[in-house]
Amino acid sequence: MSNRFELLSPAGDMERLRMALLYGADAVYLAGRRFGMRAAAVNFGDEELRRAVALVHGRGAKIYVTCNTLPREDELRELPAYLEFLQDAGVDALIIADLGVLALARRHAPRVARHVSTQFGVINSAAANALYALGADTVVLARETPLEDIRKIRANTPPELRLEAFVHGAMCVSFSGRCLLSNYMTGRDANRGQCAQPCRWKYYLVEEKRPGQYFEISEDGGTHIMNSRDMRMIEHIPALMEAGVCSFKIEGRMKSAYYAAVVTNAYRHAIDAAIAGDPLDRLWVEETDMLSHRPYSTGFYFGEPGQYYPDAMYFTGADVAAVVERCDKDGNALLTQRNKFFRGDTLELLLPHEKPIGFKAERIWDGEGNLLEDTRQAMMALRMKLPVFAPEGAIVRKRRNPEIRA
Repeated sequence: MSNRFELLSPAGDMERLRMALLYGADAVYLAGRRFGMRAAAVNFGDEELRRAVALVHGRGAKIYVTCNTLPREDELRELPAYLEFLQDAGVDALIIADLGVLALARRHAPRVARHVSTQFGVINSAAANALYALGADTVVLARETPLEDIRKIRANTPPELRLEAFVHGAMCVSFSGRCLLSNYMTGRDANRGQCAQPCRWKYYLVEEKRPGQYFEISEDGGTHIMNSRDMRMIEHIPALMEAGVCSFKIEGRMKSAYYAAVVTNAYRHAIDAAIAGDPLDRLWVEETDMLSHRPYSTGFYFGEPGQYYPDAMYFTGADVAAVVERCDKDGNALLTQRNKFFRGDTLELLLPHEKPIGFKAERIWDGEGNLLEDTRQAMMALRMKLPVFAPEGAIVRKRRNPEIRA
């Protein structure tokens, strides 16, 4: 990491954590089994969290733990001991959305930095300064903050206060994720990490005297009226740096290890290019199309992002074929299958800090040395010659469009 700029990647479990580190994250954020906003994620038990801290620090990176639910009165009694545990485990920062939690963290985990979550909705310098006075050293700006306002916030806050902003991933239809739709419609509280995402559902109109008759809402038939586009700011990293953002946060603790790897790799190159004053290679923008995503926008940084009405489907340009378990210097690799592919298929090897390398699967062997025509067995061990040496965790993928980049 440069002294000024940080790439912060999501880690929903240990595999995703390893991928984020391998592909260039300066820091990762994750949750324990309590007080985190992603209840459906695997998350980290106490001992696993200690192992995660050791792994992250061993790579020279930082680890931030979410404590960003809004705890109820009967839950507060458990919080001091949990905060003390996180400090003892060695985490670098807590991500907090509640003033009471901020005060308790200052008291029970004084050696751990305090980051104010985007859930708090910081959108002006007055809020940022008030939180700094209460002990926050970083504010994660609301996703609704325009770029011009970030410049003003930076000019009107202490330079010691770090500004963090989301640069990629899913967006919420509600301001800073403060949504009651899920709770109202399903009983699952979005503000306690249980969102059912009713904003992604398909809606119709019903006239009260014609029950059971459903009418399209829009003229062209699109009825996903609250479906937000995803954010992609990879082409605008220099502008964010100039505005005063020092930590670039990627959304996606619920997303796959492949997502963690590819999006981290792409933004690693974007940030490094911006620091060096070099133009961004278009390849890294295209890499974000290889991820599972909804149609992209630039969020609220340059105006309204707009909704995507036709459907709530994800798009992706590639699928993971296999993951490298070990490999010798000549590229002879043992891999674990993730999706079926065939001998003769065109594949790509994704290496940390490198462009993807295209190659053909000339020969594939199973764990017993039998030559295969395809890899039909899920999670099977297989052997294959890669074009170059690849580290453990490197990804082999198959593009849905089989053309190989030059």
